[in-house]
Amino acid sequence: MEENRNIIKNAIPSGGAVLVTGGAGEIGSAICRKFAENGFSVIATYNSNSTKAEKLLAALNDLIPSSGGRGLHSIFHAPTTDAQKVEELKAFVAEKYGKLGVLVNNAGVTTPVPHDDLDGLTDEWIDKIMQTNFRGSFAMCRAMHSLLVPPSGLAGAGLIVNISSIAGIYGIGSNVAYCASKAAIDSMTRSLARVLAPKIRVVSVSPGFVEGEYTKNFDPTFLQNQRDHTPMGRFATGGDVAQAVFALATSLTFTTGTILTVDGGRLLK
Repeated sequence: MEENRNIIKNAIPSGGAVLVTGGAGEIGSAICRKFAENGFSVIATYNSNSTKAEKLLAALNDLIPSSGGRGLHSIFHAPTTDAQKVEELKAFVAEKYGKLGVLVNNAGVTTPVPHDDLDGLTDEWIDKIMQTNFRGSFAMCRAMHSLLVPPSGLAGAGLIVNISSIAGIYGIGSNVAYCASKAAIDSMTRSLARVLAPKIRVVSVSPGFVEGEYTKNFDPTFLQNQRDHTPMGRFATGGDVAQAVFALATSLTFTTGTILTVDGGRLLK
């Protein structure tokens, strides 16, 4: 694959491009598709799986006719923990797109470790989770915020969405470090929403369990228990999360500094 190539079709929509980290994953690909099918240009970053990224790019380009022939879509190899790659990504976005309408910090990692297995959660995994989930998201905000500020200075024109988790709120998730990393993301959301207003809005979208490949890593009995404790009776899908992100960009334009849960009411039980 020719790394970091971009596919140019037509002009960029006036709303600016949408940058999604971890764009080839379950949630990221759904977010990319949601924006692409509505005529937005999408840049999806990936860490290691170039094959999935190529398939996503092909799928986004297939959506162009149905979205009115608009859209300039790209994939870019940029692990969010690699400072040089993040700077290269910023230069690429500035050159090819000029500005961003939306930054979605979706890239993240975790591994299942029971919360009572303190020895099982190694220092290596703690560092990896915190560096990717929290530090990586902050690094993207730090690098891209200048591209989100519109030349006209119009209030609320830029949007950062941090994909969090209700694990950061109620402390139940794949492991203790993962819960802590998501709590850190929510705290960062509040801090940045305050200091970047009014030119940029910052919101956490906080799902519960999301149905997909990752849920196969958990015991079926545990998963069913989680469904039973969800008032809506099911887990979220990637599409549910994508719809929330899209609504923040297009409808909920007076929302900032808050946590938007997409959990089917899980926190009620």
